[in-house]
Amino acid sequence: MASIRRFALAGLAIAVALLAPGLARAEDHVTFGLDWKAEAEYGGYYQALASGIYRRHGLDVTIRQGGPQVNQTQLLLAGRLDFTISSNSFLALNFVQQKLPFVAVAAMFQKDPSVLIAHRGQGHDSFAALRGQPIMIGADTRAGWWNFLRAKFGYSDSQIRPYTFNLAPFLHDKAAVQEGYLGSEPFSIEEATGEKPVVLLVADAGFAGYASLIATSRKLTEDKPELVQRFLDASIEGWYAYLYNDPTPGNALMKKENPEMTQPLLDYGRRVLKQHGIVDSGDTEKLGIGAMTAARWLEFFQSMQQAGLYPQDMDWRSAYTLRFVDKGVGLQMRPKTP
Repeated sequence: MASIRRFALAGLAIAVALLAPGLARAEDHVTFGLDWKAEAEYGGYYQALASGIYRRHGLDVTIRQGGPQVNQTQLLLAGRLDFTISSNSFLALNFVQQKLPFVAVAAMFQKDPSVLIAHRGQGHDSFAALRGQPIMIGADTRAGWWNFLRAKFGYSDSQIRPYTFNLAPFLHDKAAVQEGYLGSEPFSIEEATGEKPVVLLVADAGFAGYASLIATSRKLTEDKPELVQRFLDASIEGWYAYLYNDPTPGNALMKKENPEMTQPLLDYGRRVLKQHGIVDSGDTEKLGIGAMTAARWLEFFQSMQQAGLYPQDMDWRSAYTLRFVDKGVGLQMRPKTP
């Protein structure tokens, strides 16, 4: 009798789901790993979580913060994450080079927000002017966009000084130059010194790499493409809501998750994301946030292959898939331009 009752209830649930799938669909649990702690650069995801966008897409999402001691790629490989953020296009190409079964499914940043920062009045106000000057960068940068600067501006590895993600050396040396992130270090430096530093956005120098890409396993894209699509669509809508609507829900959740985050820093981060078109510019104006194109991937691969990072015969197309993006999702949420 009990088994008959269970069967009847299951049949009823299926019938309801067929009649009203939006109401009856059970939420799929998704675990999403960030490459750093909660800040404005992840505002769209927290907005989607806090305002119920993920739930409206039938998703129960857990966002796990990153940090200097967290290797999200290893967690993805171990199956403990469903999606993660790959900081830049290099990581996606490295998946191919290292034969790892992951793929980039969206590029949430059309411009890499990496910057070089210098003090004003030192003559360090352009990329060309920094040729030959000591520059503090981290190991990841040395293996990444530093190669673009070497190729384009004639930088050399002899300029490199170690960067420990501590602003003290920069603050105490007027001649110092260091790497940073558009929405973070410039704000902290201005708070500490009372003056705006020189901020040089690597993307403005012609660096073609995407940033803040969402990556997942090839297996998930093959076995559950509808889940991947829902997660990306909801994340894209979250970004439109965070950039162009009231960001309060996302900001409140980020401050709860990361107590070191302040409202002024969140406001600054969101403002520069919009001002510089980090999330929404170029191809996204027609294709929607998260857009990627084969032409741009080819441009990036060729430039980095010429810099000696990748073999010419590498299957660069395997680094990404356009299956889930370029559909214009969320474009109706974008303010109309005059």
